[in-house]
Amino acid sequence: MTVTLEGAPDSDLVELDELTVQLRADLLQLDVDRVESVRTEDTPAGSKPGDAIALGVLAITLSPMALRGVLRLLETWMTNRPLRKVRVVFGDDSIELEHASPEDQRRLVDAFIETHGPVSSVEPEGEAGPSGA
Repeated sequence: MTVTLEGAPDSDLVELDELTVQLRADLLQLDVDRVESVRTEDTPAGSKPGDAIALGVLAITLSPMALRGVLRLLETWMTNRPLRKVRVVFGDDSIELEHASPEDQRRLVDAFIETHGPVSSVEPEGEAGPSGA
């Protein structure tokens, strides 16, 4: 799973980096295996290959059982933070959390969890479940 933070129009790269560090610390409190910064292929001139980190992007290794907790954390975490949206990619699907009404946000997250949550057995990430997703 990857999570991408998109800062508010008036936020800067330092603020986005600080928010990413805060989110990583909060995610590590959940039942996830790993949370790591994502490296990017686009490196500035003069830098070493592999040195660049994509700001605002985290890769999360988790079991399908932990999906609900991660999405609920993201849903509440972005409240009162200078973010435009949080994009989550899980397997072949994605969801974008924005500052919608709490009811709309909850319905969106519930539908995503229902589609991707654990069924009777744990499925490897990327394989379709009984819903065909």
